[in-house]
Amino acid sequence: MPRNDLKLIGGWYSPFVLRVQIALNIKSLDYENIEETLNPKSDLLLHSNPVHKQIPVLLHAHKPICESGIIVQYIDQIWTNAPSILPQNAYDRANTRFWVSYIDDKLVPSMRNILFAEDEAKKKHFIEVEEVLEVMEDVLKKQSDGKAFFGGDNIGFIDIAFGSLLSWLSVIEELNGRKVLVEAKVPALVKWAEIFADNPSVKGVLPETEKLIEYAKVIQQRYAAAVK
Repeated sequence: MPRNDLKLIGGWYSPFVLRVQIALNIKSLDYENIEETLNPKSDLLLHSNPVHKQIPVLLHAHKPICESGIIVQYIDQIWTNAPSILPQNAYDRANTRFWVSYIDDKLVPSMRNILFAEDEAKKKHFIEVEEVLEVMEDVLKKQSDGKAFFGGDNIGFIDIAFGSLLSWLSVIEELNGRKVLVEAKVPALVKWAEIFADNPSVKGVLPETEKLIEYAKVIQQRYAAAVK
């Protein structure tokens, strides 16, 4: 795939952009990575995603595809010469989409709230994160059938959705001095996270925790200034 045929408008800090990068890597696709500054938003982003004006956007032959979950499924449907990201069975595909939605509806907001909430409120959101992790521990045991990933032998859609958040989980742990991904509570997830991060499709694209911490402090300061 020529680089000029596939372009990804994204940002190194975004777990949603990371989802697309992992999917592209699974399919061994060559692409041009376009780092979006967002301040101000580029004309390319505004033209490519005029509705939400958000990253990521995948440009395929100059045609934009928006929203990370939609992009990942598009990649899986268009390029079939590599391991499938979603199951072939219709029921299993629906079940996979359910758990990806669960991650986005439950885990992502709670993690975001921890970053911006006051100290007392953070306790509630930490409990929410821990509850989601416990649920996903059970899902992993059932979905993997004893294999390495939620998707079985290979990384699947649930792995991508959940795994894209691992670096940000480390950030909230470090900033608050409270571990949530711990072997005593979620041993299968801890083992899965190590295997996931070491996978060739993932290694090298997961952002460094220290770099993300610095970015998180900047956006926390901006948020604090905006709500004053």
